Amino acid sequence: MMYRLVFMQVLRRFDAEAVHHLTVSALALLARLPLLKRLLHRALAPRDPALRVSAFGVHFPGPLGLAAGFDKDAACAEGIAALGFGHVEVGTITAHAQPGNPRPRLFRLVRERAVINRMGFNNAGAVAAARRLRRTRGVPVVVGVNIGKTKVVPESEAVADYVASARTLAPLADYLVVNVSSPNTPGLRNLQAVSLLRPLLTAVKEIADGTPRRTPLLVKIAPDLADEDVDAVADLAVELGLDGIIATNTTIKHDGETGGLSGRPLKSRSLEVLRRLRAKTGDRLTLVSAGGVEDVDDVWERILAGATLVQGYTGWIYGGPLWASRIHRGLSRRVRRHGLKSIADAIGRTA
Repeated sequence: MMYRLVFMQVLRRFDAEAVHHLTVSALALLARLPLLKRLLHRALAPRDPALRVSAFGVHFPGPLGLAAGFDKDAACAEGIAALGFGHVEVGTITAHAQPGNPRPRLFRLVRERAVINRMGFNNAGAVAAARRLRRTRGVPVVVGVNIGKTKVVPESEAVADYVASARTLAPLADYLVVNVSSPNTPGLRNLQAVSLLRPLLTAVKEIADGTPRRTPLLVKIAPDLADEDVDAVADLAVELGLDGIIATNTTIKHDGETGGLSGRPLKSRSLEVLRRLRAKTGDRLTLVSAGGVEDVDDVWERILAGATLVQGYTGWIYGGPLWASRIHRGLSRRVRRHGLKSIADAIGRTA
């Protein structure tokens, strides 16, 4: 209640991107304060053994993580983990630094509990992110790295661009994500076509497989794909031996500002895509559900529908700093209410 009051009376009056940068700076500062960081992590991080999840050889303390788009430069993953997230996906990171699209480029739709962004992969580039990812972690945190295409690179050179990022970042990631689904880089979504996606994923997978510990590889898809295209990507992921699919990114099917819409309006389609992927792939792939996740009911529904992991971002904006911790506590109660030994026992029960 206190956060909602502060948000409605104060934060919403400020530019959304300015608040975003202030929050990232505060969390980056937290990440450099060992005692406070550890105290918060001890108080807020998921500690119930029943919430532990294993996916593609990686152990997660809880199923709810922060989606890519917030920590674009891998600047504050430890600070985010200290607030109760089970994993943090940084990025989207591109091989070359780029400023992103002109401002304004981030818009709140408070009544709809949604956000529109057209940030355009603004980041300092793969080399700068790698320097941060090499730092010793003061608290345990699973860090996924989301990579995308540099805007100025033509589609014909996209594979080489992704490979450059993968070479730099895959050895430092707990898992790697190929993002071909953002609507804010011209032509990027064209890469979701299987004919273009196959050589891209094949090349990046070769890099990921060649790291010392073999970095798991996932692909992130858009909610706007036709059902038959969702099926085609699922078939390709299984064929190539990918570790999973993240569904879904933001949608361009809205009437607001140009850009990708996230939050509550995306909930229904994101769940539809998840259910379709589960029906198509069974348990051969790890499914990560993102889009419209607001509360413990949403996370529980995604897990029952077949998601091993769930991600949120917009829900955190409207839910406040303790959002992830509250949801993990709620999941602990839900597991016990249903008489389950582990949340893993709930995965796909209604699929």
